[in-house]
Amino acid sequence: MRYADSPTVEAAVHVAAPPDRVWPLVRDIELVAQTSEELQEAHWLPAPEGPADGTAPAVGHRFRGRNVHPQAGEWETVSEVVECDEERAFGWAVMDPDNPSARWRFTLTPVEGGTELRQWAQLGPGPSNLTKVIERMPDKEERIVAHRLGEFRQGIERTLAGIKERAES
Repeated sequence: MRYADSPTVEAAVHVAAPPDRVWPLVRDIELVAQTSEELQEAHWLPAPEGPADGTAPAVGHRFRGRNVHPQAGEWETVSEVVECDEERAFGWAVMDPDNPSARWRFTLTPVEGGTELRQWAQLGPGPSNLTKVIERMPDKEERIVAHRLGEFRQGIERTLAGIKERAES
């Protein structure tokens, strides 16, 4: 698979709690950072770019994230909420929403005994640290992309487990 194909990865977990209990955790970007090894911090930008104090995030709100990776070092991104459907879906685009370096999305589906919580991520199509690595080693692109998707999957699984634990406690 190639970066230009905007490959995706996703995972799901059953949460023994209703969507109205899971939803506040999903849209809490600081919680997402607490469950991630790579995303170290995430903070909403001040209003009007981010939510005003005491208000929920909405489409168009933006947040800054600080990331650390053993091979890529440390970097910051600004992400924009591109989907916010209460108790159903929450998603954001990293950097340029029209040509993001990545997209992330949670979906919540009510099921018997709770909620199916799914997280999905897409690489590209916009430029990123990964595209710089691919440019230096184009012959290894498929292996580089597969490895990065594996890292995304591990991060997704860790995040889903963290949200599940908090929602069920």
